[in-house]
Amino acid sequence: MYYIGIDIGTSSVKVLAIDEAGKIVKTVSREYPISYPFPLWSEQNPNDWWEQSKLALKDILEYIDKDKVKSIGFSGQMHGLVILDNEDNVIRPAILWNDQRTESECRFLNNDIGKDKLLSWTANIALNGFTAPKVLWVKQNEPDNFKKIAKICLPKDYIAYKLSGEFATDYSDASGTLYLDVKNKKWSDDMMKILDIDENKLPKLYDSFSAIGTIKKDIATELGLPAEVKIVIGGGDQAVAAVGGGIVENHHCSISLGTSGAVFATSDEFVMEDEGKLHVFCDARGKYHVMGVTLSAAASLKWYVEDFLKASSYDEVLTEVEKSDINENVYYLPYLSGERTPHNDPDAKATFLGMTVRHERKDMTRALLEGVCYSLRDCYELMHEVGINPKEIIINGGGAKNDFWCQMLADVLHTKIKKLDINEGPALGAAILASVGDGKYSSVSNACQDIIKTTKEFTPDEVSSKIYSEKYKKYKSLYPMLKDFFSSL
Repeated sequence: MYYIGIDIGTSSVKVLAIDEAGKIVKTVSREYPISYPFPLWSEQNPNDWWEQSKLALKDILEYIDKDKVKSIGFSGQMHGLVILDNEDNVIRPAILWNDQRTESECRFLNNDIGKDKLLSWTANIALNGFTAPKVLWVKQNEPDNFKKIAKICLPKDYIAYKLSGEFATDYSDASGTLYLDVKNKKWSDDMMKILDIDENKLPKLYDSFSAIGTIKKDIATELGLPAEVKIVIGGGDQAVAAVGGGIVENHHCSISLGTSGAVFATSDEFVMEDEGKLHVFCDARGKYHVMGVTLSAAASLKWYVEDFLKASSYDEVLTEVEKSDINENVYYLPYLSGERTPHNDPDAKATFLGMTVRHERKDMTRALLEGVCYSLRDCYELMHEVGINPKEIIINGGGAKNDFWCQMLADVLHTKIKKLDINEGPALGAAILASVGDGKYSSVSNACQDIIKTTKEFTPDEVSSKIYSEKYKKYKSLYPMLKDFFSSL
């Protein structure tokens, strides 16, 4: 038997198949473009996700027995706004999680409506990346499009809808909309009134491991799949990556070192940071998680190597940094797309500081890696404030492939970090959820205990940790000094 996971990422879709023992059989990726029509805007065509998802599914089905596919689960980039008309046509390009156009809408929600009300209604405050400000933006700037709205989807849910015909979402992904009552797991009546949307325009809510239906007959025929293949709704990428990393017990913690960086910790009970600096979401196992996000983690390295240095090799850049000195005081603020946790500032800018004539490329590279680690520590410190104190961290994402960066992060956070024996994150988590939804396992926890294994460990070096703690204090002082300067640019 086979279980398939589909991860609708920012730059590509990844499709992964596991067998009944949980072993990965095949992984396929297909890219699609991102559009930046204006400064700070970020959009994609949902039909690109659909076409590339179908092609990736066809690719992967060449490697397995199609008749033995039991279920398909999902993961997806969160917060994206997909709007459909009465005939299920996409009305406009999807506005993505890293789009920063909604500053005025967020000010309205946070200041005019009030953060206290938002926290009581949704457990979160308004951030540019969230879905609700995007809905307001469309209402205020594209009123004709707003009038056409019949359905409001999140990215992965659009693909699930195309495959199943079921208009559905899950609690974890819905938590990032700012119109879910996270504590009580229902759409917020107060937020729907503010957004001027009816509940019939919103999908039905499910747990991430729930089968919402079976594959549509015409799609099953096109792909050559059995008509009884179950469609399991899955969850937001960070929640599902946690499943793919085995983060399914109370106070477990993971760090995703991907395009964005996320510190994710589970909680059996609902907890909330007083000022809303942490996201408080439902998780993929049916309980809760808290999460802090830095918007440009591995994205910082990609920009630095490909666009700034125009280097031909990541390996060359990352190998020479190992010869750099930890005591150099060069700093990098990783705010290429503004910043979310803890500053919630779309005007924040990426910045190198402290260079002198003697500094070399390796020193700037080290500063960049350190800056991303410090931004993740900003998130990690907030976890402690709500009483979550993990003993170890599971790391995933593209940046986790570099051992030097992993060790640096262990030293900066002063916490043991473990790598998985596989590093497929959300796509694997989606396949695991598919297996639970099909009944292969009785719970997400049981599935992960059977499938997920760790390998390499990075133990904090006490000397390095002390040095980084002092440097982190200096790092923390930089944003307050530069905030007004950033907003004037």
